[in-house]
Amino acid sequence: MQGFEWTLELRFLLALGLGFLVGLERESSGADRKTGRVFAGVRTYTIISMYGFACAWLYRIEVTVALPVGMLSVAAIALVGYLAKLKEGRVGWTSEIAALLTFVVGVLTLLTDIWVPMTLGVVNTILLSEKGDLENFVDRLNKSEFLAVLKFLVVTAIILPALPDQSYTKFNLNPTHIWQIVILVSSIGFVGYFLTKKLGSRLGLWLSGILGGIVSSTAVAIAAGRVAQRDATRSFDALRMSLLASSVMYLRILVLVWILSPAIAALLWWKCLLLAAIGIVLTLGRSDAAERATAEEHMASLENPFELKPAFIFAAVFILLTMATALAKQFFGSAGVLALSFVVGVVDIDPYILSLVHDSSQGALVVMAVIVAMMSNTLAKGGYFTVLARSRRRDTIVRYGVWALLHLPLLLI
Repeated sequence: MQGFEWTLELRFLLALGLGFLVGLERESSGADRKTGRVFAGVRTYTIISMYGFACAWLYRIEVTVALPVGMLSVAAIALVGYLAKLKEGRVGWTSEIAALLTFVVGVLTLLTDIWVPMTLGVVNTILLSEKGDLENFVDRLNKSEFLAVLKFLVVTAIILPALPDQSYTKFNLNPTHIWQIVILVSSIGFVGYFLTKKLGSRLGLWLSGILGGIVSSTAVAIAAGRVAQRDATRSFDALRMSLLASSVMYLRILVLVWILSPAIAALLWWKCLLLAAIGIVLTLGRSDAAERATAEEHMASLENPFELKPAFIFAAVFILLTMATALAKQFFGSAGVLALSFVVGVVDIDPYILSLVHDSSQGALVVMAVIVAMMSNTLAKGGYFTVLARSRRRDTIVRYGVWALLHLPLLLI
């Protein structure tokens, strides 16, 4: 709120307003619906906030004991109210804690930047008013997904700050940079997983394939192949899902490259978009069965992509491929890098491609190596699906084969 002066009078009015807001919510919600009684209402919460403002004023004129005495007095009143509720067989600290926070908000309206009490007051009111929705959310919470979120916080908020931000060995391995890449890739897969779980089964095959490609197009190809293996009547739906996920792979890689190396992305972007568009065209055809059933099969096969062990494995693979690329370039030149690109394409290519774009000094070679890796990965996914879905073998070979061959002209441009 730059350019606007919060005078003492306005700060006092804000303290009254925030206290009134909390009191209004408490009284209107009926904190105790059985008896109709509440710990405090509009007037009391407003007075508590004004009391906090007054204690802060006394503190500013060097009556330093005012703040602790004021806080203890409000806490004592809240404790008496809580004990009275316990005697009547009622439990719950919410209104009492809200009263303590309202006192603190009244203090902060005078002593700090104005956004602090405003944020605390508004968030406090929102949390009080959304009790029902929060309880429903907790009831629906998937424990494994919650643990995955905690693990994500571990790798971002604990591990990342602890890593040294400097290069080691002749391969210039920077622990912080490596872990940032791990977080980047894991975050994209993590978001894709939640979107797929929450939306995929309701919106059908197309969204299932698209969002599954954000998680892992190779995993989708294998899962779709298993669907076709179990039920040949759904083989085309499964093939379409695999093709869609593979199309998204090009877009996912383009986003990752753009974040890490805009110079390489500037050379690669139109090729990735073209290959993704070709994949979408190859999904066209007549479906043999209900799309929704295939989508639900895929939803059940997806596993949460964010675990600590895969994160460490990704980091190790990234380091090994970075070293292998440097050695291939040193001893075999460009041909060695391209050969390595084709070999690693049979597995997850994200760590390899990200290790390539880390060095943008040879842009043309890096772009060629990325295309070779994507071509190899496309062939591998076609092979996985062909082995599993024998009833759709010819169609799979034709579509994935044509797609892979169309990579070759892009190597020469």
